[in-house]
Amino acid sequence: MSTVHMPVMLREVLDGLQLRSGQTIVDGTAGGGGHSAEILKQIGESGRLIAVDRDATMLARAAERLNDHRAILKRGSYITLRDILNELSIDRVDAILVDLGYSSDQIADVERGFSFSSSGPLDMRFHVEEGKPVWEILKTIDQAGLEQILTEYGEERFARQISAAIIAVRKHPEPMTAVELTSLIEQVYKQAGVHSSGSNIATQTFQALRIYANSELKHVEQLLTSTAPDCLKVGGRMVVITFHSLEDRLVKQCFKKKQLWQEATKKPIEPRPTEVRFNPRSRSAKIRIATYQPSGS
Repeated sequence: MSTVHMPVMLREVLDGLQLRSGQTIVDGTAGGGGHSAEILKQIGESGRLIAVDRDATMLARAAERLNDHRAILKRGSYITLRDILNELSIDRVDAILVDLGYSSDQIADVERGFSFSSSGPLDMRFHVEEGKPVWEILKTIDQAGLEQILTEYGEERFARQISAAIIAVRKHPEPMTAVELTSLIEQVYKQAGVHSSGSNIATQTFQALRIYANSELKHVEQLLTSTAPDCLKVGGRMVVITFHSLEDRLVKQCFKKKQLWQEATKKPIEPRPTEVRFNPRSRSAKIRIATYQPSGS
């Protein structure tokens, strides 16, 4: 259960949280526990860390790294944080961190379907008991609905052609795999005379399907408009790491709600060139930070 995941922009995250001894901090996307482990080092013996993750497998990995009496691990989405705090008899916390990316460990798991080269069923769910796997969604959705998903959540320019290609092959009874979907997308691009120049040409389609299957943007919006304001102390810090423009745009819009938030970053913080060299996954990461400052406080 050891993790291969490297925490993204660790120094910038710790600076953004403004950690002090005795604080109660929430890591809403614990992942492999990389950020959480460093948070524990800075909150002192009287501090508390609440590590939450939708993925039970990732939480088990984090548990090995966070073997500390100050760490409380809970399986669930960060939008259930109010319920988690109530269960722990905690009113409000000092800071919340969420990393909206998925981990290297999830990509490496061939049964999850996150990787372009995965030969397992195209699942893509963060928790395998929540919602429908992507392969099942692709079996039943109509072409117009699929095209809308690829356009809205992936900004895929060949959404219509890719949707048609998926519909045309889904008569096969076996669940579609990531390898098969990637091959379909490559064929669409080849027929259009377009060749890859940089990131994998399946990136936007995979992003769109993952976002849809996990209701990711809905969770982010609920977190920043409802859950976090209900759980943070006045002046508490909210640190969000995004990995694509849809997430970053949504976080920016939510932090503009001046009745709730005071922005601490006018522009997003981006990774240092040295980090991108050692951890290529960080290249698209951006951090936005705000403090909870409700009107009248």
